Amino acid sequence: MRTHEALLRHFRDLRDGTHGHASSREDKERLFTETVALMDAVARQTLDEVNTELLLGTGQIQATGLTRGQDGGLMAAWSLTWPEQRRAGVEPVALVAHYGRGFQHPHLRGGTVGEWPLNVFNASDAADQLPTLRAIAAADVHNLVFQADYRLIPAVAEEAPPGGR
Repeated sequence: MRTHEALLRHFRDLRDGTHGHASSREDKERLFTETVALMDAVARQTLDEVNTELLLGTGQIQATGLTRGQDGGLMAAWSLTWPEQRRAGVEPVALVAHYGRGFQHPHLRGGTVGEWPLNVFNASDAADQLPTLRAIAAADVHNLVFQADYRLIPAVAEEAPPGGR
């Protein structure tokens, strides 16, 4: 699904008080549970790409599975940790799907990146989220480097600067 189509669906849901044709909180939570299962492989692929390309395979991907958030809503998170990140004391790269208690429908966010609509009802919708998840992960990596420094990223830290070391 192209970005503007996802936004139109999101805005129509806001207008209609629905999410994927569901109107009750119970039905929306059931759909969100299915969404989390559909998003798992795509979230893991996104973080694996970051791990391979930027962290030179030193990272570890962790997933919470579906949990109740502090506000009583539902959430699932996938995170990527690595030695330099832990030593720097900054948060991991995170992809978070959440359906907050006061929300009309679910959203995606990163550890340092804000909200994006989450309209996933089948495997194709989940696969269409790959560019969004890549953007969230890339923005998270950037913001974490901004909090620490470039040495957070092994692919850069181990690279010889122009003209040698």
